Amino acid sequence: MTTKNTKRHQLQSLEKISSGISGLDEITGGGLPKGRPTLVCGNAGCGKTLLAMEFLVRGAVEHNDPGVFMSFEENEEELTRNVASLGFDLTALSAQKKIVLDHVRIERNEIAETGEYDLEGLFIRLNHAIDSIKAKRVVLDTIEGLFAALPNHSILRSELRRLFRWLKDKGVSAIITAERGEGQLTRHGLEEYVADCVILLDHRVNEQLSTRRLRVVKYRGSVHGTNEYPFLISKDGFSVLPVTSMGLDHPASTERISSGVDRLDTMLGGKGFFRGSSILVSGTAGTGKSSIAAAFVDAAGRRGERALYFAFEESQNQILRNMKSIGLNLEPWVKKGTLQFHASRPSLCGLEMHLLTIYDAVKKFKPSVVVMDPVTNLISVGTEVEVRSMLTRLIDFFKTEQVTALFPSLTTGESSQSEIAISSLMDVWVLLRNIESGGERNRGLYILKSRGMEHSNQIREVILSSHGIGLVDVYAGPTTVLTGSARIEQVGLEKAEADRRKAQVDRRQREIERERGVTNAQIAVLKAGLEAKIEELNQNITEETLLEQVNEKSRFNMAANRQADVEPKVKHNGLTRIKGATK
Repeated sequence: MTTKNTKRHQLQSLEKISSGISGLDEITGGGLPKGRPTLVCGNAGCGKTLLAMEFLVRGAVEHNDPGVFMSFEENEEELTRNVASLGFDLTALSAQKKIVLDHVRIERNEIAETGEYDLEGLFIRLNHAIDSIKAKRVVLDTIEGLFAALPNHSILRSELRRLFRWLKDKGVSAIITAERGEGQLTRHGLEEYVADCVILLDHRVNEQLSTRRLRVVKYRGSVHGTNEYPFLISKDGFSVLPVTSMGLDHPASTERISSGVDRLDTMLGGKGFFRGSSILVSGTAGTGKSSIAAAFVDAAGRRGERALYFAFEESQNQILRNMKSIGLNLEPWVKKGTLQFHASRPSLCGLEMHLLTIYDAVKKFKPSVVVMDPVTNLISVGTEVEVRSMLTRLIDFFKTEQVTALFPSLTTGESSQSEIAISSLMDVWVLLRNIESGGERNRGLYILKSRGMEHSNQIREVILSSHGIGLVDVYAGPTTVLTGSARIEQVGLEKAEADRRKAQVDRRQREIERERGVTNAQIAVLKAGLEAKIEELNQNITEETLLEQVNEKSRFNMAANRQADVEPKVKHNGLTRIKGATK
């Protein structure tokens, strides 16, 4: 963007003021319009007054913006008492001149209509309150109390415009509350047209479950979220979850954390899950999903990390007791404060309330791992589409916060798909299943998918014992897989066969050693006989040589005595001594 375009963008940008309400500033792209009026409308009990009051209190406390709250229904004492449950001390703020509370009582029989409705008295009173503390924020609650006595529609429209214009000219950031009408946003159907920003609050009941939702109907000069957003009114005030802001731009960690089951880590490349990933552990009832979840949070405790466990079937004490039967003692982590349980039935509230409760708990506790056990129980308070939408938002939130989340999910029958089709949203999918054979039911585990890491494609048998969770190799035959007693029996048969073959080999080795000894003895006897014969032959050769020498010498002596004229020659008889004989 060029410098010229940047300056034009800055000139065109609408200046905003923080509402101080969690999530609302994100939806509105920075807050409410500064120096302009905002209309907050809705039916009875939806939270209009509380939103307006929090806007005023947060501004005074967090942004040093003094404010005026002018009420046409509740007096100062009632307002102070009503918002004390949210932790707002209006008495102290009033004493510090950060907030002015003003109750204007208007009775229809006290108004004499003379052809023109006059708001000058209200303007003077409001102007004095603003100037007394140099207020930057103003709340008028509710506008019906101001115009309820005015039946003339044209005068009503004129006075509404004059009121909104006066607030703009005064330069205050105002919230005006209004009751919702039949088939229109407000009773008069005019306020939404003169307000610069319109926020609609809705409190609906569906199948005996109540939910609250917020929607920004219009916002002049600013882009904003246009969807409906669930919001929660708790002891900490308003909390809105801006789901549209959760795009696919969350970080992707390369750090690996343990699942709590050593051999499951081995099946996941020897390192476990990626931090910040979402893990689906699905299976039929009794396959060990909660046990895997407990091992997961136990491993987090051993690493010194915080864990949140949302239980929708069992109480905290029941989970702690049951997990001891498989050697998992979670109580030390609870006492240490690194493990928190939130146990409640799904029917306690609607999906939006569950969503915001989880959102709020994660923000406050800041866990590293979260378990929702079982996530399929939420189907009882919403349709499959609604639950999937809620879980999509929740998974994106966990990834943004780099929370590793494990979702036990109940499946029915032999299908691997749960009642909520969320497997495509998960990074790792671990499937537990019952394997029935030989009159026994045993548990099997395998990994259907694991994004970004190598993983085993083989099934393991799950052994739950007092020593913990163990995974052992199943017997994979040519046509079937054996588990439990059948596997143990088959392993025993194979070991017996291996022992038989080993014994047979050992016996043959002993026989060969014996034959080798006999053969070596026979060779020694033959060798001894051969050497004796060689020695005898060499002795004969020696004797024959000596005899020949004696004969030659005798002939020489005889020739010499006869005085022969030719000298005799001694000849060798040509006999050769045989090697190898003992000398």
